Amino acid sequence: MTLILLNPWFVAAWIAASWIIGVLGRDKRFGFFGNFLVSFLFSPLVGVIVLLASDNQIHTRQKR
Repeated sequence: MTLILLNPWFVAAWIAASWIIGVLGRDKRFGFFGNFLVSFLFSPLVGVIVLLASDNQIHTRQKR
């Protein structure tokens, strides 16, 4: 198991998947960095679950 985790291709795929999840989650509640960090630290699968479960950000502007 540790041999798979130390494989450079596996690490590159893990980072790429986390980056994609971060990009997809940039308009969500946690933003890019939060979604990237969750998927990088735990797993991209957990990142997808958090991405799907999170709400969209509400962009409100006050009218004058």
